[in-house]
Amino acid sequence: MTGRKRQKLRRDVLLYVLLAIGSLSTVFPLLWMVSTSFKSGDVIFEIPPRLLPDGLHWENYRKALTEIDFLTLFRNSLVITVLQLMSNVFVSAFVAFGFARFHFPGRNVWFLLVLSTIMLPGEVTMIPVFIGFSEIGWINSIKPLVIPGFFGGSPVFIFLLRQFFLSIPRELEESAIIDGAGSFRIFCRICLPLSVPALMTIGILSFQGSWNDLLGPLIYLNDADKFTLPLGLSMFKGVMKVEWGPLMAGSILALVPVLAVFALAQKHFVDGFKLSGIKG
Repeated sequence: MTGRKRQKLRRDVLLYVLLAIGSLSTVFPLLWMVSTSFKSGDVIFEIPPRLLPDGLHWENYRKALTEIDFLTLFRNSLVITVLQLMSNVFVSAFVAFGFARFHFPGRNVWFLLVLSTIMLPGEVTMIPVFIGFSEIGWINSIKPLVIPGFFGGSPVFIFLLRQFFLSIPRELEESAIIDGAGSFRIFCRICLPLSVPALMTIGILSFQGSWNDLLGPLIYLNDADKFTLPLGLSMFKGVMKVEWGPLMAGSILALVPVLAVFALAQKHFVDGFKLSGIKG
């Protein structure tokens, strides 16, 4: 083996070691959560901490399903997530198509204005938005969580989809126009089918963000029967005590839908980022 090959081999080994360490640091919190969900209360607080549980304490999962109304929380989260998913995907796609295909005065200025809202912290608008929704009587309902998305979509998703629409050859659009298709038909019959990878990408991101959202339901929902899963799991955190075993078990159960969606759509997720290249 020549010196150059040995140097390349050492470099590759070092690279794989660093990647393995990075992967382990990412996966370790998940492994610790799974382990904690099977531990008894005494073992959780042992010093030094024990990685493996002292047995399979399924009562943590039983408590997660019975001490809180898990099925109702799951249903509430699913309803809000599906509605937000519809708004984020279809409304964002509609707006992005307009920016990508229509030429109107100030198009670039309006697009930059939409992108600039990404830099606006949510804390700045939180109180004025809450007051506005309170004045129209939407507090303690899911309306503030789902309806605003149907009036503009998400700026990040609009940007990603606009870049994807710009990559679609205009010849396809011109052929459809010759055949008598209008803009809406071109959008539905040509652009959307060709944009499945990008749509799946923003769908996964929207699902994850909506499913894991704690702050929105915490601000707008008051009744326990309207709580979502992240908000319901916080019931295991009392004033004097935190039931870590059931809390971790409930978190594992709440994580399953997100992992399932990503596992089923990961190919489209990767393709969506690869194909949404930056185009002017």
